[in-house]
Amino acid sequence: MSIQPGDTIPDTAVQCIDGDIQPAQTAALFAGRKVLLFGVPGAFTPTCSNRHLPGYSAHFAEFRQRGIDVMCLAVNDGYVMQAWAASQQVPAGLLMLADGNASFTRALGLELDGSAFGMGLRTRRFALYAEDGVARLVQVEAPGELRVSSAEAMLVAVDSLG
Repeated sequence: MSIQPGDTIPDTAVQCIDGDIQPAQTAALFAGRKVLLFGVPGAFTPTCSNRHLPGYSAHFAEFRQRGIDVMCLAVNDGYVMQAWAASQQVPAGLLMLADGNASFTRALGLELDGSAFGMGLRTRRFALYAEDGVARLVQVEAPGELRVSSAEAMLVAVDSLG
């Protein structure tokens, strides 16, 4: 079962990229802050590179004005996520989380079997908003869609939480 509002963010090891690649624990990344985490099936893939990540880069300042940190998750290694961030000119402070072994993705219950497309285990396209390590809103996309997890949709959804 996937993470639901009210659930605690699971604690697993990831690599965190904000320029450099650093080991991190998800519990520490979410503790004491408001976080918008969005997950993508893969770095350098079409929808992820052309729409999903660019939307969060374009609206990054709007999230920050609301006191919300933004993080992007994918089942890729740290070097791939670092190169993708550089190629996308991701703003400083938008953290890229590399979940190379899919440990965090599986702990969230948001894995996707992309084997039919030669991609193996990946992250489903989603966005979640958490406060102090507790999920308040979880939006998971239907296959092939980018609607409820877009930056624009999440700005509206977070504002509606009050």
